[in-house]
Amino acid sequence: MDESWWEIDGRHIVLDRLAKRQPVAALGVRSARTPEIARLAKASGHDLIWIDLEHSTMSVDAATQICACALDIGITPFVRTRERDLGVIGPLLDGGAMGIIAPRIETVAEARQVVAACRFPPLGHRSAIASLPLVQHARLQAATLYETANRATLVKVLIESQPGVDNLEAIAALPGVDILSIGTNDLSAELGVPGDFRHARVREAHEHALDVCRRAGKPLVIGGIGDASYAAELIRLGAAPFLMTGTDTDLLLGAARDKVRQALASIQ
Repeated sequence: MDESWWEIDGRHIVLDRLAKRQPVAALGVRSARTPEIARLAKASGHDLIWIDLEHSTMSVDAATQICACALDIGITPFVRTRERDLGVIGPLLDGGAMGIIAPRIETVAEARQVVAACRFPPLGHRSAIASLPLVQHARLQAATLYETANRATLVKVLIESQPGVDNLEAIAALPGVDILSIGTNDLSAELGVPGDFRHARVREAHEHALDVCRRAGKPLVIGGIGDASYAAELIRLGAAPFLMTGTDTDLLLGAARDKVRQALASIQ
């Protein structure tokens, strides 16, 4: 596969699709521990996988093996890190991740730290390395390798609290932040209305984020919405068509329940 499959006319394929209002189907990975999950995601029509280290016990080694496989077959691998875990970002990117999802970002300073950890100088402070899975370990000039990696790496910050919402305009304006996201499950809990994603305070936060990101010219992903029709409404209002189809855990559980129901029904 062409090693530059992730770039269209100088723009990252994910940002290009979102800018054109084309859907990006994303599968969450929480239970799987082998690269086969990347192949299954590709075979089922997903454009992207996001590995959830925040809510799993998965090792960095397992995560990077999945990421490297995703690179080889042309599906974009993101990893959601644990809160404030900046030290793990370098190894994840060195191992094949193309995007970092940073949870619970509340200030510009926190967002700036994530950007710095994800990008080589002069855009950040990512540690030097001689080769990367991103370029199939070709031995490139350092400046070429680092510039290529900087273009290929996306930073997605997750806003999950009122302070994050309050500082959203400044966070969105920060160079190096590529995608912003509202984690509605956590945000609703922080606002005292857990799970009520239609509550007026939650809706106000969504509308504020939509306005901020529209003016900043950056995509806004709104996640944690359990109602497909309401999620579609937010996309029509301007949210990015970044479609989180579920996690491998949820999909396996749902399929297993269906199989049990079918088996029991067959003998009645």
